[in-house]
Amino acid sequence: MAEKVLMKGNEALAEAAIMAGCRHYFGYPITPQTEVAAYMSKKMPKIGGTFLQAESEIAAINMVLGVASTGKRVMTSSSSPGISLKSEGLSYLAGCDLPALVVNVQRGGPGLGGIQPSQSDYFHATRGAGHGDFHMIVLAPSNVQEMVNLTFKGFDLADKYRMTSMILADGTMGQTMEPVLLEQGEITQHDKPWATTGTKMERPHNIVNSLFLKPEQLEVENFKRYERYKKIEETEALYDTYRMEDADICVVAFGIGARVSHNAIDEARKAGIKAGMIRPITLWPFPKAALKEAAGKVKAFISVELSMGQMIEDIELATRCAKPVMLCNRVGGMIPTVKNVYDSIAEADKIGGDK
Repeated sequence: MAEKVLMKGNEALAEAAIMAGCRHYFGYPITPQTEVAAYMSKKMPKIGGTFLQAESEIAAINMVLGVASTGKRVMTSSSSPGISLKSEGLSYLAGCDLPALVVNVQRGGPGLGGIQPSQSDYFHATRGAGHGDFHMIVLAPSNVQEMVNLTFKGFDLADKYRMTSMILADGTMGQTMEPVLLEQGEITQHDKPWATTGTKMERPHNIVNSLFLKPEQLEVENFKRYERYKKIEETEALYDTYRMEDADICVVAFGIGARVSHNAIDEARKAGIKAGMIRPITLWPFPKAALKEAAGKVKAFISVELSMGQMIEDIELATRCAKPVMLCNRVGGMIPTVKNVYDSIAEADKIGGDK
């Protein structure tokens, strides 16, 4: 049986990508994700893979597009300002229906902001991350083991649905060191008849393209894409729960916010307050059904975020504002404390009326 090894989140993610069959990495250094690129620069040449530090984030994402068109597993990583620069390429990937894994280890903003952890790229990731109508699958790890597991999951979902998956980690997840289990697992082989691998004069040419000059054709492509998105929303939403069986207050949190909230919920329980948590693992698709069900049982929700309040809107949409939704947040690289979350739980517990 494999033994656990102590690894930093960024490096564990990079190793998981290699184990998942990624042999092509294009990126550009930026704190707090530089260790991903550094790890790839050492490992890729040793296994016959490709590592290339591009001249810019824009160049890197377009190199990803080129490899993705051949059906090979490919990855890039960056942090918030760098992901903004990749937005046009992310839109092209969506328009071409190409699978890839993009990693965003978030830092505070807007602008250059700072190098400390943040979750303020939530809207950017879950609302399309570029121009036009499209979605990415967005996975939010809350520990280093999930940095590994969700990397495997991200590649698999990207191949399964021919779209971009994003690992949306706050800076804490990238920099934290924890014991992780690195296991190969079974890699799902997805048929890719669309790939530009050369015809050998045995099949028609495959063309990867996002330009449709006839509006009727572009409309059809968008409708087809959203039928696929609907299926993903129905079948791929992932979440975890903690002490929700009899909860009066439901905390919703991901990443480092969920880890802090876990301890705050335990403290609230000691004080006689029935608090629990729903932790979204996929931010898109958002676990709407779980939140909707909880709205029929609890009297209030608390959105714990390292942002000015972005996920709170998805909670309100999922619950149709059936119950009050409070915000507990810190920004600028600050992390909510256990006391911050506990105080919000205590305040929510004062809300009267039926659950």
